[in-house]
Amino acid sequence: MNYQMKLAEYLLQIKAIKLDITNHFTWASGWKSPIYCDNRKALSYPVIRTYIRDAFVELIRDKYPGVEGIAGVATGAIAIGALVADVMNLPFAYVRSKPKDHGLANLIEGEVIPGQKMVVIEDLVSTGNSSLAAVRALREQKIKVLGMVAIFTYDFVVAGEQFRREQVPLFTLTDYPHLIDIAVKTGYVKSQHLESLKAWRENPENWKQ
Repeated sequence: MNYQMKLAEYLLQIKAIKLDITNHFTWASGWKSPIYCDNRKALSYPVIRTYIRDAFVELIRDKYPGVEGIAGVATGAIAIGALVADVMNLPFAYVRSKPKDHGLANLIEGEVIPGQKMVVIEDLVSTGNSSLAAVRALREQKIKVLGMVAIFTYDFVVAGEQFRREQVPLFTLTDYPHLIDIAVKTGYVKSQHLESLKAWRENPENWKQ
């Protein structure tokens, strides 16, 4: 399962993850950031899409051998979650960020069964708030959430603390440290920017260029 560096390289190649230390991005939260992540772009590239799917299948079989179903977090993990569930021949459902505002007002789409052992798939973990909201929604339906897997994590301390507090094991295909490593090795960013990139991850709320 040596996919951390390879996947980081793939995501940089297709600009699913962009790094720019000189022209920062602004997140919805208002945070200034040298990184922007949109892993949904990987769905447009069959080779990379298949690589992510197969890496998830391998990871889930290794870490959660008792899994009985897959749940994707809307919207970024719906497609890849369905692909993983298909390969593993498992039921699939997805969790909305909020209940549907018409019809049945579902928060969880698809059939879930109390006691069912599920693994949650996420495309991106930042602070962990939205990811863990999906876990809580499943637990409220008496689903046994074995843990979560994600394509990428910024590896924020606050996220790690939240996952530990809610007792949700988290495994990711790649992460911020591997991304920065491959970005420097491939010349995507310059080595003199390393300290600023590390400083952002340690204190993103107050980061300055």
